[in-house]
Amino acid sequence: MTYQPKACYKCGHVFDARIIKHGFKTSFIKIPSVSGFDTYLNLRKQRYFCKHCQSTFILQTDVVDKNCCISNNTKSAIALQAKEKISEKDIAKSHNVSHSTVSRVIDSFYAYNKPNYNYLPTHLCFDEFKSVKSAAGAMSFIFCDSETGKIVDIIEDRRLHVLKDYFLRYSKQTRFSVQTIVIDMYSPYISLIQDVFPKAKIIIDKFHIIQLFSRALNKTRIKVMNQDKKHYNKLKKYWKLILKDQTKIDYTNYTYHRCFRKLMREIDIIHYLLKLDPELKASYELYHDVRYCMKNKDFELLKKALVTKYMSVSSYMKTAINTIRKYINYVGHTLTYDYNNGVLEGINNKTKVIKRIAFGYRCFYHFKNRILITQNLATIKRA
Repeated sequence: MTYQPKACYKCGHVFDARIIKHGFKTSFIKIPSVSGFDTYLNLRKQRYFCKHCQSTFILQTDVVDKNCCISNNTKSAIALQAKEKISEKDIAKSHNVSHSTVSRVIDSFYAYNKPNYNYLPTHLCFDEFKSVKSAAGAMSFIFCDSETGKIVDIIEDRRLHVLKDYFLRYSKQTRFSVQTIVIDMYSPYISLIQDVFPKAKIIIDKFHIIQLFSRALNKTRIKVMNQDKKHYNKLKKYWKLILKDQTKIDYTNYTYHRCFRKLMREIDIIHYLLKLDPELKASYELYHDVRYCMKNKDFELLKKALVTKYMSVSSYMKTAINTIRKYINYVGHTLTYDYNNGVLEGINNKTKVIKRIAFGYRCFYHFKNRILITQNLATIKRA
């Protein structure tokens, strides 16, 4: 590789007769693999001697950066592959580089995602995920736009004082413009929203409401199962059938069931199990009433069901009712608006997969960078 430079790289003197050729320097450069084989480029770069400053310099090229033996195309390929659900060690192996090189490329190729403290989406989702060991808190905080699903930012610690300090960086006008925020039933989030986002309406995620009652019903079934050894196997085997949506239960087809030693429909099995205990039956009916109300957005019917069946249900279900009553106004917002935490739960699930494949991360900043890369939110730095 040889060409005439415009000026000396050292002193900046315009090219003239006193800048002369001074041999070549051969570089052994790693380039993207060809047909599965590790590929290298032996590049002989022209060297010049400048008599003005009595120093030598080597011609530069877009193929590789200065003082580097890994081509820019290889770095781009590493950065693009980092978007996939694959460990950095496997990325390093496929590109014939070290693991530390992959980590360095990920951190250098992608610009740090700095939030704009003068803007927040009108509708937000709050959630958390298990953080890295070096993080200040056990759980890290993540929030995104409810409408687009785009991550706004990821915060290292989810504790209340940390989140307050973070959100107070945003201007008052920006914070007051937020209309709705979807959360799970984590009480510090409610305190945070009331203090920092006073005009935002709190929405409890539908999934967490259904999950609260399904867990209570499951605990009730286990309690009955442990007390009734005769029907232990039946209650243990058909736990999914008790939680199954009533609109999807089979009322027509008979199939053979070993526990009963005869042909039965799904509805027959459910009726048999519910007759074993009145608390189980009342808890089952309340659970499906809640599911119906959430699906049909009937807030008045939900409140009525929580009151009328309170005395007949199990202690576990009473605890769930008391929890919902505590947040009943926010449940009303849940049935009014169509926003939920589904998109954020999907991001968290993908985050867990990446973390599991990597067998954990040490540095929170690097982990955050990888999450943003997989969500196509970080932008490649162009030369």
